[in-house]
Amino acid sequence: MHFAIYNLHFELRSMFMTIPAVPPECYLVLSAILFTMGVIGALTRRNAIVVFMCIEMMLNSVNLTFIALSRFLQSLDGVLFVFFVIAVAAAEAAVGLAIFVMIYRSRETINVDEINFLKW
Repeated sequence: MHFAIYNLHFELRSMFMTIPAVPPECYLVLSAILFTMGVIGALTRRNAIVVFMCIEMMLNSVNLTFIALSRFLQSLDGVLFVFFVIAVAAAEAAVGLAIFVMIYRSRETINVDEINFLKW
């Protein structure tokens, strides 16, 4: 009985391993679409948190490009870059949200148009 289950598992696994791989062009097109959406969102939105999320989406689209090209070129350089980009994005998220909390406490808004700390 155990042997039959193992054979079934092996047959299913070999059946699914024959699925053709997704070409890297699809990943690059998806990454370009995500990056474009992030740029448009960062330039058109007024809420600082939404702008921040759009910048994070841009970073993740670059990560997708790194991973796709790393897989296509059979290299680990892209994975290494992605690791550092994720680490920087995590630090950026922590510092950015802390700054947003401080701005909201002092100005009671996080609307980008209403924040003018550098004006006299």
